[in-house]
Amino acid sequence: MFVHEPVLLEEAVGALAVRPDGVYVDCTVGGGGHSARIAERLGPDGLLIALDQDDAALEAAARRLAPYRDRVRLVKRNFRHLAAVLAELGIARVQGVLFDLGVSSPQFDEAERGFSYRFDAPLDMRMDPERPITAADLVNTLTEAELAELLRRYGEERFAKAIAREMVRARARKPIETTGELVEIVKRAIPAPARRTGPHPARRTFQALRIAVNDELDALREGLEAAVAHLATGGRVAVITFHSLEDRICKQAFREWSRGCICPPGLPVCACGRRPLVRVLTKKPIVPSEDEVRRNPRARSAKLRVAERVGDASGQVEERGNHG
Repeated sequence: MFVHEPVLLEEAVGALAVRPDGVYVDCTVGGGGHSARIAERLGPDGLLIALDQDDAALEAAARRLAPYRDRVRLVKRNFRHLAAVLAELGIARVQGVLFDLGVSSPQFDEAERGFSYRFDAPLDMRMDPERPITAADLVNTLTEAELAELLRRYGEERFAKAIAREMVRARARKPIETTGELVEIVKRAIPAPARRTGPHPARRTFQALRIAVNDELDALREGLEAAVAHLATGGRVAVITFHSLEDRICKQAFREWSRGCICPPGLPVCACGRRPLVRVLTKKPIVPSEDEVRRNPRARSAKLRVAERVGDASGQVEERGNHG
């Protein structure tokens, strides 16, 4: 059963300022919690496009959104393909886009998905089971140097080199096939004092592998660019992140798109002609209340950032460059 409590529900949907006749995109529909709140604010002329790459999530969302089926279109697609989805639907501009990033509670809680270090299960971690590469493929085929770099880049793991070395030693004896095997490898590699404090010792390793398997950070950059490029003037994009890598990408992209003139200081008049594309509405990210964290501990690390399109909606975000 795909049951997921939406994080920052009122804050995120409120930030979109939903118009009854607007077109909105939920890039990560999950169990449909945020989407249901958006859909109930739409009138008969409104439309919600709800994306996900997980079949179980789409099935759950279809049930949750059944009362609003006349104004909801469910699409199985990674949000990095948002531009293509909108083109296929014949939609040029939207009034709002929501990203709720990370892994949903059902994905963590279903042992066979291989996302969690709490269960012993096949080492998979694919959000879309049709993707060709699993976490087991990575830990068994990458070189020691490549594994260390992956753990540093995507997990910000300070013991990356030691963990990578232990992975290579372990797979020389037999392939690493389960989450339980990987947890034991990480525990052997990390010094005992570090294992006794802080979060689970394998948390950063699992995060790094999941991000790599699903190409999450590049997908986020591409999805954000497509979202802002297709926002109507006055439209909003709201992004809920769950770790510093995602939040940094969002923060940097919003900052870049909110910049105006970039001429050298001292020029009497602007020569570059650059105008801001967005206005950032959250100088500091919105975080869950203490009450929400008590109800849903997985909300603890969530941050919400929001921006509003102010530039000419015919402009091309891609011309502004890579914002990672």
